[in-house]
Amino acid sequence: MAAHRKPKQHPLTGPAARTAATLALAGAATTTAFNGTALAEPALTPAQVKAKVDKLYVEAEAATEKYNGAKEQTASARRSLDELRDEATRRTELLNTSRNALGSIATAQYRAGGIDPALQLALSSDPDEYLERAALAERVGARQADAIAGVHQQLVDIARLRAEAGQRTDALTARQTELARHKATVQDKLSAAERLLDQLTAAQRASYDSSQGTSNGGYGDAATGARADRSAAPRGSLQAPNPRAAQAVAFAYGALGKPYVWGATGPDSFDCSGLTQAAWRSAGVSLPRTTYTQINAGRRVSLSELAPGDLVFFYSGISHVGLYIGGGQMIHAPRPGAPVRVAPIDEMPFAGATRPA
Repeated sequence: MAAHRKPKQHPLTGPAARTAATLALAGAATTTAFNGTALAEPALTPAQVKAKVDKLYVEAEAATEKYNGAKEQTASARRSLDELRDEATRRTELLNTSRNALGSIATAQYRAGGIDPALQLALSSDPDEYLERAALAERVGARQADAIAGVHQQLVDIARLRAEAGQRTDALTARQTELARHKATVQDKLSAAERLLDQLTAAQRASYDSSQGTSNGGYGDAATGARADRSAAPRGSLQAPNPRAAQAVAFAYGALGKPYVWGATGPDSFDCSGLTQAAWRSAGVSLPRTTYTQINAGRRVSLSELAPGDLVFFYSGISHVGLYIGGGQMIHAPRPGAPVRVAPIDEMPFAGATRPA
């Protein structure tokens, strides 16, 4: 009798198939949810966009100051290398002159038959001539020895200069790499900020831009800045503690409305430390290039001691600076898209103040 066998079910048919199909559909739905709109970031509110953009601008400015410092170091390294190469060129010219002199002496000896000076003297029959030529030979020998020693020292000096030039070339390359890195960081931050702002409607963008000027004494655009220059510069200048500070303040008023451009030091555009440096330069005072070096370029003063012309610094990293003009106000270059303007010093976290003169 044949054995009764239960029909073999395919693993993907019957109830198992239905279960697998259900799981597959569920998995597909889940995958769609993960890859589709279910996990997409929710749209940011204008307030959230503003907060993120403001943070990016602060980070970009910190990177800008590092860029400014690296740029200054790069220029210094390049000047130092050029000076060293010029010195090496001068030393090489001296070496060639010394070598030519030795070559002339050698040629003269060859033409004289290469006779040893002592033998030539011995052949002389005139005692006076003998003594005279002996003294001359001694002097020539001493000069030759000095010339050879001089050439040797010049070779040593040139080798040292070339080794030092190699080290300075490496230093310059490192500074250039650092400069490029900081530049890329600034550009990345600013591009990210612009992408966020592009999410806003035209009305929201206008509201954001205007909000950046509402606390700036009404001097948010170039036209208003020019009016502020004409009307307020004399008042600010008269409050300054000395003529140099008055000149720095007057320069800052004259810059109102000019655009912010990172890395710029004027006369048509500025970043924050570029503006303060240019303002004090107009008064005959040389300030360092960056915020974190400018804060040490003078006497520290407290908030209660502030006078027009003082430099006021912000954020824990000393990444922003403005020029105090009195009445709790400063003139500063805020950020890309926001021109040089008047603003209250309490709109950013205060980090310190310095009086250059």
